[in-house]
Amino acid sequence: MPIQVLPPQLANQIAAGEVVERPASVVKELVENSLDAGATRIDIEIDKGGAKLIRIRDNGCGINKAELAMALARHATSKITTLDDLEAIMTMGFRGEALASISSVSRLTLTSRTADQAEAWQAYAEGRDMDVTIKPAAHPVGTTLEVLDLFYNTPARRKFMRTEKTEFAHIDEVIRRIALARFDVAFSLTHNGKLIRQYRGVSDSKQRERRLGAICGTAFLSHALAIEWQHGDLALQGWVADPAGSRAVTELQYCYVNGRMMRDRLINHAIRQAYQDKLGDHQPAYVLYLTIDPHQVDVNVHPAKHEVRFHQSRLVHDFIYQGVISVLQETGGETLPGIAAEEPAARWQPENRQAAGGNHFSAPAPGRSAGGGRESSGEKTASGRYQEPGQQKSSGWQQRESGQQKSGSWQHQEPGYQKKEGELYRQLLQTPDLPAAQEAQPRPTEKKPSREQAGTEASLSAHSESFGRVLTVLHNEFALVESRERLALISLCVAERWLKQAQLAPGEEGLKPQPLLIPVRMKVAKPEREASGHHAALLKRMGVELEAEGQHITLRAVPLPLRQQNLQILIPELLGYLAEQPEVSVTQVAQWLARHAVTDRPHWNHSQAIALLAEVERLCPQLIKAPPSGLLQYVETELAMNALKHE
Repeated sequence: MPIQVLPPQLANQIAAGEVVERPASVVKELVENSLDAGATRIDIEIDKGGAKLIRIRDNGCGINKAELAMALARHATSKITTLDDLEAIMTMGFRGEALASISSVSRLTLTSRTADQAEAWQAYAEGRDMDVTIKPAAHPVGTTLEVLDLFYNTPARRKFMRTEKTEFAHIDEVIRRIALARFDVAFSLTHNGKLIRQYRGVSDSKQRERRLGAICGTAFLSHALAIEWQHGDLALQGWVADPAGSRAVTELQYCYVNGRMMRDRLINHAIRQAYQDKLGDHQPAYVLYLTIDPHQVDVNVHPAKHEVRFHQSRLVHDFIYQGVISVLQETGGETLPGIAAEEPAARWQPENRQAAGGNHFSAPAPGRSAGGGRESSGEKTASGRYQEPGQQKSSGWQQRESGQQKSGSWQHQEPGYQKKEGELYRQLLQTPDLPAAQEAQPRPTEKKPSREQAGTEASLSAHSESFGRVLTVLHNEFALVESRERLALISLCVAERWLKQAQLAPGEEGLKPQPLLIPVRMKVAKPEREASGHHAALLKRMGVELEAEGQHITLRAVPLPLRQQNLQILIPELLGYLAEQPEVSVTQVAQWLARHAVTDRPHWNHSQAIALLAEVERLCPQLIKAPPSGLLQYVETELAMNALKHE
């Protein structure tokens, strides 16, 4: 087949595979475009779960007639003009693929009017070459996008859509997430002609809390603790539920970076580590907004813009951890020993080792008063929230106009949140504890702590179900962690092997087979073919589906942890291993696969180490209390410290 340029229709349909996963993806892209247009009211109408109709109407700035046809072209956008613009993105949509991709798999009509025009104009893309037809229309200032018969020309994609109820549930969740990000915008959601959601635009803190309660529920609102935390260009606002609330509210985790909703492992790990021993097997509940210099974050790492990459991942991780743990400790139920019940508890700050210096996040910035570190004299309510006296200011996570970003510098457009800054960023933050069994006795060179010190340390004990804080990665394969002023090295390759073994443990129901898009046909020797039949029940329980065909076997499905492996090599080796084992258990097979299926990753970075150890802590908590040989080795620092002491 000769090399040729793809037709525009086919190229856009391929791009749609990345941008348009389901009707909710269309809603997300179109609503984000409305927000970029400065809309203060957005109405969403859905029919048949989005399969029949998706209509988004806004009162934004609109698109003029001259640019209307170009708006449906691929790689056409008003959000960026040069490569440098990608380094400081604050708009929601910037790829220039959404409208072209959506129009290639649906019947899309775009109607818009600007304030300068006396009449509105309507664009419709049709035909093999996606030619755009423009005609006059009646419409107020703003834009309406109508998407009919989604996936009508790609039946393979349409059959993968779920039921009408399920698809609308995904759309409802998208609107909930966006409504939490933009309190100043009014949203309405209609399904099959019935009004389902209506969120009015709000400005002051009490109204924001009412919308928070409407979206997240009164159970979360009654346990919500307000966070307002800042250092330099980093700011964290929002709410976290206290431990009791997190146990009552499940699967409520909303995270935003510069107003963009995210699913980021590094942020989730920092929050979970702050809760650590307070929740057990439960997950924390939170609605958090992280504001960061756009030059320090890359939002262009995922086609659907669901993930980001931080240039200073350790700084962001520790900043979030410090903010969350401090607000958890300042609640009434978390008061430290020795503080009278009638006295208000000051904001708690984790203690450092003397060698680590002062707590950088708790020290007041130059020129600020040290009393509490807050700029305003707001009053703290009984629920732990702060309310400003007098006129309410817009919060830092509200809309930021691109015109306020000048000459590449970052400015906080709405400095209404209360600030906490420090002078220097310290490298080592509070260190998590080791398991109690390892810290039961004081070391010979240490003095026995006093009763007051012991009580304070007991109340500050945390992270007993954690390896500790990841400080850095040495030689690209060892994580240096700190836990209660002790250092340890963790072999990341060994940790990954134990994680893979836990993921491959079939349990009682067995592993779920994941069908391969293209079955793998392999020629194997007779002993391997016989092993595939003799151990058929075991392989099925492991999620491996094989079919014998003469001298060949065809692999049709594998469990999810093996999807990224070289199956043409791994599966014959597995059959060879089984051929040598007349009797073998699923545990032995899981161990064998874990040793042979570890990802070949010669270079580990800090973010990857954090994500890996977070998964190991979640799936293999027994390794923390009793680390096996080769996984963890403590670094003795006593000799080094003694050598540095002067007589």
